[in-house]
Formats: sequence, structure tokens, C-alpha cells
Amino acid sequence: MVLDDVRVPIVLAPLAGGPSTPALAAAVCEAGGFGFLASGYLTSAQLKEQLAELRSATAWPFGVNVFTPAAQASDPSAYGPYAEEIRRWAGGRGLPVGEARFDDDAFGNKVALLTRDPAAVVSFTFGMPPADVVERLHDAGSEVWVTATTPPEAAIALEGEADALVLQGMEAGGHRGSFDDGDNAPAYSTLSLLQLLRDAGRPLVATGGLMSGAGIAAVLAAGARAAQLGTAFLLCPEAGTSEPHREAIRRADAPTRVTRAFTGRAARGIVNEFMVAHDARAVSAYPEIHHVTQPLRREARAHGDGSAINLWAGQAYPLARELPAGELVGVLATELADRA
Repeated sequence: MVLDDVRVPIVLAPLAGGPSTPALAAAVCEAGGFGFLASGYLTSAQLKEQLAELRSATAWPFGVNVFTPAAQASDPSAYGPYAEEIRRWAGGRGLPVGEARFDDDAFGNKVALLTRDPAAVVSFTFGMPPADVVERLHDAGSEVWVTATTPPEAAIALEGEADALVLQGMEAGGHRGSFDDGDNAPAYSTLSLLQLLRDAGRPLVATGGLMSGAGIAAVLAAGARAAQLGTAFLLCPEAGTSEPHREAIRRADAPTRVTRAFTGRAARGIVNEFMVAHDARAVSAYPEIHHVTQPLRREARAHGDGSAINLWAGQAYPLARELPAGELVGVLATELADRA
């Protein structure tokens, strides 16, 4: 088990969409934690390049996260009015928009690459991968971790031969890893999930709202083998976090909430103008809405406009520290040792 050899029980969350970089993952690995590289939104060619870069920067084991695609496209009649609202809003600000479309984020190509060039762990978000994918990755020597946000999702992952469960609480920043993005999907806290699944029989990795050694100690005491942190690393110089995103975290003057406004999938971020304008009418339609808003978000980032971009962050984001990733792992490890 990979976690048996991790020197510090800290896992870097994948952080798809910009903040994830090979340099960040390598720095966490070199400092004794376990780094993840996000494959989300990359082409398989880009992922291949980043894998090579990461391998050149560290000899320690690392993981790669993959998005499990939806089984089918969303209904255009359900998301069409919302997509049109976004077009009008963006047009009034001179921002570009994209066309709504369904894709699988190059799932098959990424899995094929990871069977040829395996990582120590391949984790999945948004659902349980097919049994043949799990088998192929196991045959390649990789462990398979699956993100679960509810006990029923965890049961599906266990039945599907997941080697570890990444239990994501509602406090977490970024996309909810839920199998079901429906309005009635239950929301469990990190500690609730750990208590409910403590006897699941597989290693548990806790994530959601963890920013300090005290938080890490709490989830370890509740049964986790390791703590996965994402927001805590967003201000690290190795992270690819955009400047307006960094500035919003530094200011720490707005709350977070869960929204579908940016991507059509529930995700927690810092409240801004775009979220306030569109939350009430946002629909569940991922990745279709993601493709609609992606160009306007890219343009806004380029111009330093934090009002129109997704500012993913967990509930405890005001505790973020602006340190090199390796130094941050060391500080967290010291804080954790002090709680022993």
C-alpha cells in the first residue's frame, strides 16, 4: 500500500483547472507527502508531458487523478436557457463564450496512457470507473483510489475493488466529487463520513476543510490514514493558481458557497459577482456549461478580473499560508507532531 511508505500523512489534492503543476506535486513528494497531478481538462498529450516533467523532478511515488465521465449528455432543453443567460451577460461585458458540448475529457486515452506509463496511484472523481479500467490499472501496478461523498458511494467503490477511499466532506473547495450531482444529493461533513466509514476495511483519505496540523490530527484520530489538502496549497509559488484567484484568497473577505454557475456541476468557491448573478438559475449540466463559460473565464483571468472566474476554495480558506510547498508540508508536519 502506497500510504505505508508515505513519510508524512499529507496528500496533495489534484487541483484540476490550473493550480495543479508537476512542480507542486514534486515539491510535496520531496517533502515527504504524497503528490497528485490532475489530468482534468488536459489532453492526453499534455498529461504525457506533465508526467515526464514530474518524473524528472522526483523519484518518489505520486498519483494522477482522472475524471470519471458522465454516462450520457445533459438535455439541451434543460440547460439551454441558462446557457443563453450566460451569453447575454458575457456579451454585455465583451467576454467570449463557448458552445455547450458533451465530452469524456479524453477518459479512454488517459487511462491507456496510465496503463503504459503507470503512476503509483490513479484516483477517480465524479464516479466509479468501469471494472475493466480498474483491472487494467491494477495489472499495470497502480492502486485505484475513488472519491466518495456519501456512504452509498463508498459502498459502490468498495464493491468495485477500490484500494482506498478518498472521503470528501462538504467543506471542500472545488468540485464535489459526487457520483450524483442532483439537487437532493446529501452533503456530509468530513468527520461525519470518517465516523460512518471507519470500519470500511480499506484505507481512508480524508479531505475537506483541512488547513492545519490540528485539522490533520483530527481526521487521523477519526480513522483516516492520511489527510488530503488542496486549498492549503493554492498560494504556494509552485501552484498554477491565477493571480486574481490568489488575491481573493489573500483578502479572505468573502464567504464560500456551493454553486453550479460556472460549470454546471456543484463546486465550492469564494462568492463573487458571477456567482451572485447566476446562482439562482444555474443548472446541473456538466461538462456542457463548463464549455460555455470556459472562454469567458480564461479571458477574465488574463485581465486579472476575479469577478468572472471560479475562485475554488474550501470553507477554511482564510487559513491559507503563502509558503513554498515543501516548507508548508514541513510546517504542517510540525504542527501535527505537536498535537501528538
